[in-house]
Amino acid sequence: MENLIKKLEEQITFIQQEISQMSNELYSQQKEITNLKKEISNLNIKIEELDSGVESNITKDDKKPPHY
Repeated sequence: MENLIKKLEEQITFIQQEISQMSNELYSQQKEITNLKKEISNLNIKIEELDSGVESNITKDDKKPPHY
């Protein structure tokens, strides 16, 4: 009986360590996801700025007529 209790305690300790490690990994991944979302948002803003800048530099003379 004592041997069984010791074995169960070891398993519980192992599981607690695994859960702790998984929690740390999850936290790290969530932080990385948040940073990547911010980067994507910043890149989208830059793309929109570039698109609007390109459109504003095109004059009416440079645009093709509607029948083209």
